[in-house]
Amino acid sequence: MPGSFAFAVRVEVCAGVLLAALFAAGCGEKSSSASSGTNASSGSPLEAPGDYLKGAVKAQRDATMTLDTNALTKAIDRFNVDLGRNPKDLDELVKERYISAVPKPPFGTKIVYDAASGRVNIVSDR
Repeated sequence: MPGSFAFAVRVEVCAGVLLAALFAAGCGEKSSSASSGTNASSGSPLEAPGDYLKGAVKAQRDATMTLDTNALTKAIDRFNVDLGRNPKDLDELVKERYISAVPKPPFGTKIVYDAASGRVNIVSDR
């Protein structure tokens, strides 16, 4: 009986080493069939917290941009229905009291308004 216990421990240790080796092999470079560059992850477990924070900041910025453009688009639509034209600029929405202030875009971006089409976009400031 004592020999079978030692054998079971060796099998568990070997299985653990095998799993660790497979895990380490899986954490290497991504294959060419991986998704295109949309995921900015470095793949390193040590850099995972930084990658997570970068992703969270980008998600927050994207959500803010969506909210800002939706609010502005609704104000432009109301302005157009009431006055029969698009505002000349976003400051006219404030002047006519459709919005209280032009929202500040997230850091590194700017608001672009096309008066001809009435469309608002937030683009990189770089």
